[in-house]
Amino acid sequence: MSFISRGFSGRSRERDDRLPPGQTLVHDFPVLSAGPTPDIDTADWEFTIRTESGVHRWNWDEFTSLKIDDVDTDIHCVTHWSKLGTKWRGVSLDTLFEDIETEQDYVMAHSYGGYTTNVPLDELLDGKAWVAFEYDGEPLDPEHGGPARLLVPHLYFWKSAKWVRGLEMMDQDEPGFWEQNGYHIHGDPWKEERYW
Repeated sequence: MSFISRGFSGRSRERDDRLPPGQTLVHDFPVLSAGPTPDIDTADWEFTIRTESGVHRWNWDEFTSLKIDDVDTDIHCVTHWSKLGTKWRGVSLDTLFEDIETEQDYVMAHSYGGYTTNVPLDELLDGKAWVAFEYDGEPLDPEHGGPARLLVPHLYFWKSAKWVRGLEMMDQDEPGFWEQNGYHIHGDPWKEERYW
């Protein structure tokens, strides 16, 4: 029995400037989840943004008919692995918030299965975040968050909530699942904001 996650091969002998402090380069895509993988059919999938003025909804067909971005980015997990040059497709949060007005500055992301994570709204806009549904040219596998996951690559990857189903606007920053269990409220990998 192996106690090492698939794809984790130890410390890289050569340092890459794209790696934040304390990170190790991997070439596989390790799978880490806070619970079981939910089975979500795209016919039943819905994405919502809840603000002080109401709820905005998209079903799968409506969502995938929005402007789609190709995203080439590095990702960094709090468990010390980084994967460089990952390729995603999805809808920018800028597109989703185009016709939404809110005075609230904080977001709680909610996932199918009950997972939550908090992110300030300004960390999701201006080309910083997407709801991704393809990885490496294929539909996103359920083990990696399919049919759709939040993608916030400039923060540690626990902020990129798998199986995302909606965003709830909040007046104050409140901790989500991992933040309530000792992870940093913000999660910047370049500042090593891993834990409280």
